[in-house]
Amino acid sequence: MPLIDRFDPLTGARLEILDPDGRLIDPDLEPPLPADSLKRMYALMVATRLGDQKALNLQRQGRLGTFASSRGHEACQVGSAFPLRPEDWVFPYFRDFGVYLTLGYPLADFYHYWMGHEAGLRTPDGLNLFSFAIPVGSQILHAAGAGLAANIQGKPLAVLTTFGDGATSEGDFHEGLNFAGVFRTPNVFVCYNNQWAISTPRRRQTASPTIAEKARAYGFSGLAVDGNDVLAVSAAVGEALTRARSGGGPTLIEAVTYRLGDHTTADDARKYRPEAEVKDWEARDPIRRFQSYLKRKGLWDEAFESEVREKAAASIDKAVAEAEARPAAAPEDVFVHTYKDMTPRLRAQLADLKKALAESGR
Repeated sequence: MPLIDRFDPLTGARLEILDPDGRLIDPDLEPPLPADSLKRMYALMVATRLGDQKALNLQRQGRLGTFASSRGHEACQVGSAFPLRPEDWVFPYFRDFGVYLTLGYPLADFYHYWMGHEAGLRTPDGLNLFSFAIPVGSQILHAAGAGLAANIQGKPLAVLTTFGDGATSEGDFHEGLNFAGVFRTPNVFVCYNNQWAISTPRRRQTASPTIAEKARAYGFSGLAVDGNDVLAVSAAVGEALTRARSGGGPTLIEAVTYRLGDHTTADDARKYRPEAEVKDWEARDPIRRFQSYLKRKGLWDEAFESEVREKAAASIDKAVAEAEARPAAAPEDVFVHTYKDMTPRLRAQLADLKKALAESGR
């Protein structure tokens, strides 16, 4: 039986494959992933955590701008991106470091963007990854449109988009999912329900028991999963992607997780979150859970951990050095990167800016 039918969110069911200690809850649900894939999945989660901490350190040192931490989201991000195929399209949101890493986005470019240069989000050719949207939820509409385009072109691909629980209160969420339901687009909508939309708690976000059940209003299925269980996320997203590619229409997946850090480096979550709640979720750490699972399978030991961390640290340090060696952002970048080719109005505005800068001696 498909997971999406077995775990109906209207009954309160949630897909979980590993318990918080990394033990299999139901061996029949264990995905048939080879050892190399499991170890790569773990390495990506660790690299996401280390790369995220590096960005936070750089921001505190004044070497990087405001940053949205991914700590606690590693299972959601790596698990969502891992089952994707090269032909699929991805529309991420701003807290998706692990998605970028998993898809092979140049890490130096990622850091370059957060250092204030728009060129950092100019996706390399051959990678179907859209630039993430800072306006909350707006990427959902872009993804629905890409799904319609795939239908019109007759391409057997899937379109994945991610967003936080706060985005489900935006009109873009409802419009995008309604559109996808009406036109049966090959979309997979993944909500990282991390319990807080900045300082607004989940209980004040919606009165529905789950976010996954909202899919029913738009004519398709939803599935709730343990967002700190990378195997559950990967299995659910993988099934939804397969369904989308084969013409089965869209799916909404709610990955229940927690934002362990502040909303961004401009936020102080201690002002609105109880410390006991944070500590409770820290005990459900997705990396430690998956590590315990791999250890029981004989796929993890201290030597492997050291190798993973050393490789990740070296790659991160190299990327940061490369990003910092690039030229600083220039005022005209605001105009140059808005469209592929500047419009006449933008060219005129850029000329006015250059004139004003010249007259001011800058």
